[in-house]
Amino acid sequence: MRLLEVLEPSGGGSGRHFLDLCRGLQARGHLVHAVYSPVRADRRFVEELAALNLAGIHAVAMMRMPGLSDFSAWWALRAVMRRAGPFDIIHGHSSKAGALSRIRLPGPHVPRVYTPHAFRTMDPGLGAMGRTLFGAIEKVLARGFTDRLICVSADEYAHACALGMPREKLSLIVNGVATPPAGSRGAVRAALGIPEDALLFGFVGRLTHQKAPERLVAAFERLAEREPHARLLMIGDGEMQEALRGQIDAGRHASRIHLTNDFTGPQAMAAMDALVVPSRYEAMSYAMLEAAAAGKPLILSDVGGASTVLTDGENGLLVANGDDPAPLAEAMLALSLPGRLAACTEAARARSRDYGLTRMIGETEALYRSLLA
Repeated sequence: MRLLEVLEPSGGGSGRHFLDLCRGLQARGHLVHAVYSPVRADRRFVEELAALNLAGIHAVAMMRMPGLSDFSAWWALRAVMRRAGPFDIIHGHSSKAGALSRIRLPGPHVPRVYTPHAFRTMDPGLGAMGRTLFGAIEKVLARGFTDRLICVSADEYAHACALGMPREKLSLIVNGVATPPAGSRGAVRAALGIPEDALLFGFVGRLTHQKAPERLVAAFERLAEREPHARLLMIGDGEMQEALRGQIDAGRHASRIHLTNDFTGPQAMAAMDALVVPSRYEAMSYAMLEAAAAGKPLILSDVGGASTVLTDGENGLLVANGDDPAPLAEAMLALSLPGRLAACTEAARARSRDYGLTRMIGETEALYRSLLA
């Protein structure tokens, strides 16, 4: 098949999904072209995408928020489709790329697939007007311009149904990941000056409002007062980076918080004792999946995808989704107890093989073929 994959937020979990999917489909013999936006592109993402040696890689500037620039972005994307096509399937990832790649002029029909990677309407902080507006846009595009919409967790599937999207256009394909390497614990800790006997909580993700990293910093400040061996490793960058560094520096335990982008999440996962995901909303976080595949205990806010990887009290703890840092700090303290941490780690390791990448790629390929059939 000749495939066009389109992504706007070039980094984070959606970027990882995009890279894995392009690589996997190419390995199965398909001709894959990739479109990404350089506006929010992570350097490491661009380098890895270039290294895939796909049939074509095209940069189209797409802004996150709706605006007049969307007209030029749509025109540039349409030019890519004409110049590099024809394509058998066009697959948009994220809301902006999904909208631009699905809106089309009359002509020969090419099946359009859309993966939201978390609907904007899943944000609990979005006001009623925002939910109505974004929900209406998603509903119109799903009904009139989409051949199949892929939800990456049961929670996202239920949300799509609640928005009024036709069930016959929805498919559930849970994200999959490659198992993170297991031998980097000592090297990562040594590079960051983290003692081998430290209790290391980790965070992996874009530093954005959605991921709520400021919640975790506030909770760790509380934990650090009561647990002298605790450290926090935060992997990522984004628009909140400067504000987050200010928050860390203003606290009493800045020397015990390590904010870096020198490692990827999979590279750093072995160094962590537990992963914390304090997000405001998710569809199916890649950080969750990578930690689960690495056999790491989890502390998750109650967001989409949490039930896929976490059994509360067994391989980690579930925390109410709110801005009060106290419940998150208490959960981190509870997991710090040696017996509790050991039991959760054992349970996490027992289910670490449930999140494979091959399944996700195979199910996506089968969906493409069903649309062509």
